[in-house]
Amino acid sequence: MRTATDLRARLLQHGQAHAWERLQRLAPAARARLEGELAALDLDLLDRLARLVRGGAAAATPRALTPPEVFPLVRDARREEHARRASAAGAAALARGQVGYVLVAGGQASRLGFEAPKGAFPIGPVTGRTLFGWHAQRLRAAARRHGTRTPWYVMTSPGNDADTRAFFARNGHFGLDPADVFFFAQDMLPALDEEGRVLFSAPDALFLAPNGHGGCLLGLASSGALDDMRRRGIEQLSYFQVDNPLVRPADPLFLGLHVLSGAGMSSKVVEKRDAAEKVGVLGLVDGALSCIEYSDLPAELREAREPGGRLAFRAGNIAVHALAVAFVEQVTRGGLELPWHLARKKMKVVDEHGQTVERAGVKFETFVFDALARSETSVVLEVARAEEFSPVKNAQGEDSPASCRADLCRRFAGWAAAAGLPLPAPDAEGNRPVEVDPLCAESQDEFRAHATLRPDVRPTGHLYA
Repeated sequence: MRTATDLRARLLQHGQAHAWERLQRLAPAARARLEGELAALDLDLLDRLARLVRGGAAAATPRALTPPEVFPLVRDARREEHARRASAAGAAALARGQVGYVLVAGGQASRLGFEAPKGAFPIGPVTGRTLFGWHAQRLRAAARRHGTRTPWYVMTSPGNDADTRAFFARNGHFGLDPADVFFFAQDMLPALDEEGRVLFSAPDALFLAPNGHGGCLLGLASSGALDDMRRRGIEQLSYFQVDNPLVRPADPLFLGLHVLSGAGMSSKVVEKRDAAEKVGVLGLVDGALSCIEYSDLPAELREAREPGGRLAFRAGNIAVHALAVAFVEQVTRGGLELPWHLARKKMKVVDEHGQTVERAGVKFETFVFDALARSETSVVLEVARAEEFSPVKNAQGEDSPASCRADLCRRFAGWAAAAGLPLPAPDAEGNRPVEVDPLCAESQDEFRAHATLRPDVRPTGHLYA
């Protein structure tokens, strides 16, 4: 058992003497709280992060950037045949119960003016169904379609974990078996000042920040989720983020392409709207598949065109991936070996006198897409933005609740119109409020093939369930 003397020696050895000095000034209860946080620190990791901070911004090294090979949305006969084989392989993996589902849901909806976990935000244009509810219905639909269970691994954060668990419980786990819903919280890391010293959010508390969505991979390992997957016979994971209600977690084509290629990690992409859209694109960096941030792609490459006029770098990353369980085990063995991304910013911290002040600091994140470079084989599948991507990120404008609801209405009203079904009048925003429950259908073809399609007419619109 480590003593206070041990902690003092460790803090001094790792350049954190100021933290020990702060401890000495605290009352017993506050001291015990902070001592517990300091004792839990991985000081060797902190040393590595501090070296990154003190090293400053390294000079950019010229890199060879080329577009990736993409399995396209519009396909020739050869690729159509491969797509049929892949869809069959994906459906077989789903029916055998070899697929698990990983949801990244660590954020709050405070940017939307909604103080709750983001997954609790209501987005259904007719029902007001929440983001969590949408994803749960898709998993229930997959379970019904393929005759299997759909184990769901939900990554929360320390700030929303309790609220998320309570929200699921209040909603009866949205019709899923609670034994099939596995919650785990992502890790937090201390923010550092420009000298590499830990910062504090209160006299007796470290300033902690989430370790990025790349931390999801390490969280799967450290939480016991990977062990649970192995017990269940899960071999592949469908990874998606909470803010996109159009995502299709149980997509036989995508999973099948991934399985047939023997890939460690694969990705879905949408075509960029235009060269100026500020979204990361998938591409090869010195021959390795990566996500190239908008700011890292030189202007001449952002604007580069193919002979037909399409952007050369157009594979917009939508944070939808398939991962082999064996691959996740490989990249997390002995810790998570992904690059650290540094976010330098002004932070409100509590100084050594107990005063709230603004100081320059650094937060640290890992990004899940950086694991792509570790996968020897990878599939990049292009999908239709209107069918599979409409995130809720901003309070207004693009990628907002209003734009997402409009996209949902446009999609579902299109299905109903193509099937010759009645549509409600446009609402104040010009949308025809139509909603299709994923248990009813996940595609236009499935919707049209449904035996009994009658709208449940409500004051807020038409629901097909």
